Amino acid sequence: MKKSEIVNHGNINSQDITYFLLFLELERSLSQNTIDSYKFDLQKFSEFLTAQGISSFEAVNDSAIEKYLSLLKKEYRSSTIARMLSALRQFYDHMIDAKRYGINVNPLELFDSPKLSRKLPEVLTVEEVEKILSQPDVNNALGLRDKTILELMYACGLRVSEVLTVKTSNIMFNDELVRITGKGSKERIVPAASSSLEWVKIYISNSRSVLAKPYSEDYLFLNWRGRKLSRMSIWDIINKYSKLAKIEKNIHPHILRHSFATHLLEGGADLRSIQEMLGHADISTTQIYTHIDISYLKQVHKEFHPRS
Repeated sequence: MKKSEIVNHGNINSQDITYFLLFLELERSLSQNTIDSYKFDLQKFSEFLTAQGISSFEAVNDSAIEKYLSLLKKEYRSSTIARMLSALRQFYDHMIDAKRYGINVNPLELFDSPKLSRKLPEVLTVEEVEKILSQPDVNNALGLRDKTILELMYACGLRVSEVLTVKTSNIMFNDELVRITGKGSKERIVPAASSSLEWVKIYISNSRSVLAKPYSEDYLFLNWRGRKLSRMSIWDIINKYSKLAKIEKNIHPHILRHSFATHLLEGGADLRSIQEMLGHADISTTQIYTHIDISYLKQVHKEFHPRS
């Protein structure tokens, strides 16, 4: 969110939403995508209150929340509703902390979020990863760039936003490490396979030198105009080479990250180390990969045990 941007949809207390979004940006250092989600959720609630004739956030009561929940259930999945309620809880907590309007009770505190069944992320086998990594044509600048992106994403378990913002100065070739800026602008150091760093060296020498323009910044991966890549560009790259490799799975932008974590766990890595490499603040987020590993073990048992 740009600091000068003001939320104004003609709804109630739009300035309160603006103050909260600035708080998320300046105090919590949340990403722009996350702030945009909060903005959407709060504007949706504000529009509902206006339609109900409720003139201020402090006038919200249990009845209004119940009506709003009923409306959301007709339009959104449980996961989206849970996110929207979380945004509202945090918004009201912020107003309570800021002592705005004399609000001292969060109107959401008696309402539970929908129960969510935690879906296991789709992952690739090692063989499928190798197939994808072998698809780019490394004899041209863009193919070599794409090959290096895929290699580094799998070698380090990078989020899409992280591969977009990695800079040439973040690569520590001698130590075989990469400095990553993750969610909330938090930095972490991640080991990188020597093979992936060899591709980075080749890319910098033979491809980035061609793509870079006088105005290019220090971002490692550039488009043909010499600018930083977009999120959609990364998705297109992953999707393109997955199709060429004839991978018949639900491909998504973080599939190499999920595969990285799962393969480490299958190879015997401990959960804490994987948590550090992935940049998860809470180990419970990392623990979802243990369920994938158990599924893998059950599959192996079924396939190879004589009594299965």
